[in-house]
Amino acid sequence: MRTLLLASTSPYRRALLERLGLPFEVTAPQVLEHAIPGEPPQLRAVRLAQAKADAVAQRHPHALVIGSDQVAALGTRVLHKPGDALHCREQLAALSGSTAHFHTACALVGERARISVSYLDTTSVVFRSLSAEEIERYVEREQPFDCAGSFKAEALGISLFTRIDSSDPTALVGLPLIWLASALRNCGYSLP
Repeated sequence: MRTLLLASTSPYRRALLERLGLPFEVTAPQVLEHAIPGEPPQLRAVRLAQAKADAVAQRHPHALVIGSDQVAALGTRVLHKPGDALHCREQLAALSGSTAHFHTACALVGERARISVSYLDTTSVVFRSLSAEEIERYVEREQPFDCAGSFKAEALGISLFTRIDSSDPTALVGLPLIWLASALRNCGYSLP
């Protein structure tokens, strides 16, 4: 089998890919993740996932490369990684009682194998009404400073929601494994 590369430095994506039990290596894609004015969040996610996979595939033409990107949005407002407690509290206050959409794109590229496929999952997360005290306790306990939307759905963040609508629950964490497992099987990998 070809070397499998994950074009990401995200520990969350790495942990998700480990679930499949396939040997893989991680490499930084070295892609600037800039926004294009007027670009819808879902198209930005697809563009960046493809760019990450393409950049690594060009450096490793014999490998099969996985690129992924997620863009979270509340209406037209893009939710970036907050970076600190203040911005976490601000994002969660804005999300309280609202629905956010998490657009997670994944691309699988193999230069020599002439493989280039991609996928987009949109997960809707419905937040319950959150008090300032609940937000404060959550941010203090989990410190989700590196998570778009200011929560970790795979941990205590799940308590902030009334509902999650998704065709692939792993997409919300950053890598749609249902689609990726199917794409890898189509490339000859045995899963399971």
